[in-house]
Amino acid sequence: MTLSTHSPVSAPDALPPMEFGSRSSRLRESFDHAGIDALVVTNPSNIRYLTSFTGSAGVVVVTAGSLVLITDGRYRDQAVDQVRAAGVDAEVEISSTAQRKLIEAALAGMGRIGLEADHVSWSTQRRYAEDWFPDRELVPTTALVETLRRRKDVGELARIELAARIADDALDLLRPRLLEQPTELEFGRELDLTMRTLGATRPSFETIVASGPNGARPHARPSSRVITEGDLVVIDFGAVVDGYCSDMTRTLAVGEVSDTARRMLEVVTSAQAAGVAAVRPGVAARDVDAVCREVITEAGWADAFSHGTGHGVGLDIHEAPGVGSSSDATLVVGDVVTVEPGVYLPEHGGVRVEDTVVVTTEGCRPLTHSTKDPTPIARPRPA
Repeated sequence: MTLSTHSPVSAPDALPPMEFGSRSSRLRESFDHAGIDALVVTNPSNIRYLTSFTGSAGVVVVTAGSLVLITDGRYRDQAVDQVRAAGVDAEVEISSTAQRKLIEAALAGMGRIGLEADHVSWSTQRRYAEDWFPDRELVPTTALVETLRRRKDVGELARIELAARIADDALDLLRPRLLEQPTELEFGRELDLTMRTLGATRPSFETIVASGPNGARPHARPSSRVITEGDLVVIDFGAVVDGYCSDMTRTLAVGEVSDTARRMLEVVTSAQAAGVAAVRPGVAARDVDAVCREVITEAGWADAFSHGTGHGVGLDIHEAPGVGSSSDATLVVGDVVTVEPGVYLPEHGGVRVEDTVVVTTEGCRPLTHSTKDPTPIARPRPA
């Protein structure tokens, strides 16, 4: 295989470091407004954001004067190594049998304890309230860490951009394969493998390859359907590098497609370009959605655009801010969002075009660069 003309893929350890050191301090600045003395962090992505710890089991307790990571014996060395390497000022506690005592000790003297309302189950909340902290006030909090995560630092952007470059290169390499009539499953698996070969840890999510009538289902799963002449093929995928995701959709036309299909491609591509042009700091996220929707509505397909225009991307493939008609977010410098309008007609298939962009002081900068030309590139013949 020969890589495309994009910059060479780099190893994650060659990327700029991330700014772990200031994250807990910035989190503490939200405590007064949230009405809490301490926060118990249980969302794995939020734990990773604060400490660099990537294990599958852990709790972080943040107070005004300390940050404590509590995990079990499986991660004894990993937890210490990752926290130290990130330069995080944190105490690491390891126990497989006494985690309750460690959490209670970390919260000693704290009267108002914040819980992540979006990530704590009802049974866990009841256990905390009835058994662990019956004399404390438990306060539901929403998106305290997620709000910090919106503004990506230089190191985070470098990882997202590398993940996007890997996805770009993988699709560039495999576009001609569509002319060989693979099944959706075969093409999706080859795309996933190529991203891994180019340096991705894994795909960002289950890769979508939806051809012909399947493309009219925005989140169709790859099937055994053979991709054939006349198909529109929606390819929605991304790569993960050092925990950070990319996201991109391209719709390719295999051979001659119908006049309606060509018009769908033109309208959606125009709507997507208008949406990207609208992304800048201070703009309401719902207005980006409205710009895309206006182009598609004028084409007569308002009802065929059946999802929001985009979402934030980072440690999670879907994170704040949402970019849809019901979003109350205002875009800020450092937001990384997708712009992905679509049109879905059961009798013709679907078209979606998506880029991931970062909001800058001047507007936005695309992180995904794969061509939007819908024609697969013919494979060169052997000499």
